[in-house]
Amino acid sequence: MIKKNIQRIIQYRMCLLRFQNLGFERIFSYTLAQEIGVSPEQVRKDFSQFHLRGNKKAGYLIQDILDQINELLHKEDIHKIIMAGLGNIGKALIQYKGFAKRNMQLVAGFDINPAKLKKNCRIPAFHPDKIPEVVKKEQVRIGIIAVPEQAAQEVCNIMVDAGIKGILNFAPVILKAPSDVVVQNISVCAELEALIYVTRKNEEK
Repeated sequence: MIKKNIQRIIQYRMCLLRFQNLGFERIFSYTLAQEIGVSPEQVRKDFSQFHLRGNKKAGYLIQDILDQINELLHKEDIHKIIMAGLGNIGKALIQYKGFAKRNMQLVAGFDINPAKLKKNCRIPAFHPDKIPEVVKKEQVRIGIIAVPEQAAQEVCNIMVDAGIKGILNFAPVILKAPSDVVVQNISVCAELEALIYVTRKNEEK
């Protein structure tokens, strides 16, 4: 699971960009806190933990903090990504234009179905047995898994053996990976179930 504090840093960045686009040059911790839904103390604690420096009494310079966050998140680097599974989720991700805006590049897709390895795919497509070759050639560290549940662990193992260190998993199964590999599970149904529970509990109060 990706740590909550780095997730908040990413949220701070989105908030800072929004305020910058509105013409603001400075921002206070209580404004960020209100936007993100945390306390001002949490904002300052997060900034301190990640060594984000600024004059909090006069308001943080937005561009200065953005520069520091961008360096922290390696925003200037091109982050190459591979994806296993060219079904509905895979197709949607291939079409997503937000990757390029954040210096993320899908360099290859993989699927066992030959019909999906067609020439008009926006990225090169291969059989999963080509994963090690592509990872080595492109020096990829991040992989996305969007395959059926029964194939997910096998694909995960192939990625890990090839050198992948971070996996975003859309398959409805908890993957097993070495301690030095970060796996982030994305389950829309699980998120909705949690949302339904919290909503019902709030209504009972």
